[in-house]
Amino acid sequence: MNSPPDTPSSADRPAVTDAELLTAHINGDPHAFSEIVKRHRDRMWAVALRTLGDPDEAADAVQDAFVSAYRKAGTFRGEAAVTTWLHRIVVNACLDRMRRKSVRPVADDELIEAAERDTPMPDQTGEREVSMEVSAALKMLPTDQRAALVLVDMMGYSVEDAAQVLEVPSGTVKSRCARGRAKLAPILSHLRNRSDLSRVSSAKGAELRDG
Repeated sequence: MNSPPDTPSSADRPAVTDAELLTAHINGDPHAFSEIVKRHRDRMWAVALRTLGDPDEAADAVQDAFVSAYRKAGTFRGEAAVTTWLHRIVVNACLDRMRRKSVRPVADDELIEAAERDTPMPDQTGEREVSMEVSAALKMLPTDQRAALVLVDMMGYSVEDAAQVLEVPSGTVKSRCARGRAKLAPILSHLRNRSDLSRVSSAKGAELRDG
C-alpha cells in the first residue's frame, strides 16, 4: 500500500507576505490586519518616537497611522513595499501632529522608559544621555529635515528608501539631511568625539531596520 504524501510542516510552508496579508484584509479576513500590526508596530513606534520625541504623542500617532492604514488598505497599489507604505502613513501622522501643535517637552524619565520599552538594551548611562541630547536637538529642526534625519541617520534607511517613505526625490532627502546636519553640528559639537553618538544612532537603526 502506498504511503500518503508527506504534508509540509508549518516551518516548511512559505511565510505569508505583508502584501498577501493586506489583500486578505481587504477581502474580509478578520485576522490579517492584526498580523500586520504585530509585525510592524515596533518599527512604527520607533519612527514616531524619534520624530516626535514624546512617548504619548508617538503612541497616538502610531494609533492614528494604523487606523488610517486599516481604512485605506484598498488604496494600496503595490508600487512600494507594505512596510514603506506603513512608514509613509506614520511619518505623515507625525508631521501632522507637529504642524498642528507644539509637542510638549519630554521628561528625562519618560524618554528613558520609552527607549527601554522600544528595544531593551544594557544599562548604558552614557548612551542614554547622548540619546536624550540628540532627541532634544532634533526638536529644533524644521519638520521636513527632522523626518529625513530620523529615517536616514537614526533608523538606518538608505536615501532611496527614505525618499520613497517621504514621497520626495532622493536629492531632496540628501539636501534635507545635509541642512539638518549642518544645523545640528554646532549644537552637538561636544559629542563629536564620543563613540556613544555613533552607537546610539547606527546600532539602534540597524536593529530596528533588520527586525
